[in-house]
Amino acid sequence: MDDVILMSHGGGGRRTQQLLRDIILPPLANPILDQMDDAASLTLAGADLAVTTDSYVIRPLFFPGGDIGRLCVCGTVNDLAMQGAVPRYLTLGLILEEGLPLADLRRIVASIAATAAEAGVQVVAGDTKVVERGAGNGLFINTAGLGVRRPGVNTHIANARPGDAVLITGSLGDHGIAVLSQREGIAFATQLASDVAPLNGLIGALLETVPGIHVLRDPTRGGVAAALNDMARAAGVGIRLDETALPIRPEVHGACNLLGLDPLAVANEGKALVVCAAADESAALAALRAHAFGRDARRIGTVLPAPGGQVLLHTRLGGERLVDVPLGDDLPRIC
Repeated sequence: MDDVILMSHGGGGRRTQQLLRDIILPPLANPILDQMDDAASLTLAGADLAVTTDSYVIRPLFFPGGDIGRLCVCGTVNDLAMQGAVPRYLTLGLILEEGLPLADLRRIVASIAATAAEAGVQVVAGDTKVVERGAGNGLFINTAGLGVRRPGVNTHIANARPGDAVLITGSLGDHGIAVLSQREGIAFATQLASDVAPLNGLIGALLETVPGIHVLRDPTRGGVAAALNDMARAAGVGIRLDETALPIRPEVHGACNLLGLDPLAVANEGKALVVCAAADESAALAALRAHAFGRDARRIGTVLPAPGGQVLLHTRLGGERLVDVPLGDDLPRIC
């Protein structure tokens, strides 16, 4: 199976990294792409911009807390926000499968419009294609986003420094488990909803208070595990997490135990990882907690000088284990 694409190549884990490293990136290499952030930082005609693109193939199209329309806007806006940019414009590419109910399409487009208004962005260009029945999942969406970078802000993943505090803006794994529960018919005592949300307002408030934030990252595919491993490798540092500090809802914890999943590797769509100097921790947490999407923010770890490129978890029992990058994705088509 080494000569064909597998589902795990799209999961955000080691197979995704291998696909990028071995096939996609070498022929396209340039200084901007080589930064490997979720959005590219560039200067055009004197303007400091951020540009990103993403595709959404979630199943089901509607899930507790959101739908593919809300997801595509939030995912694009958040990638720009993690670069310290103010999101402004989106493009929208719709790949429709023959047989998709028009009522579903109307509902999704309405969700896109409502979420764009919530995030303060405009959809300014797009494209529509139709594929044969059975060739899609009802609807695939591709977006691109354009934002204006804030002066003096640099949140590249290589900026993590020993002694920094690692913060998270809220509970882990809500999106992945909410989608899984809807798809597989798993019931909880209380309904778990996806965390999908536009984070540009939250990040804007944070950067107004602490403009010297070192790293911002939204832990989507591959979850916190993949995002922190990317940081550790890019910065040549170690990162230690405290298991007792990880905010995980009982429903998520129970579902992960039942299904053999690691909550650290489950996707989130409305959370941000924030790495800042230890001296800025209190101010950063106060700014995050003052916003509706960050009220449960907390410190979950520390950046270390070693072991370089590795993430460790200090467990409740007092031991340590390696937090590795997942091979693929245990929950396909959740973003």
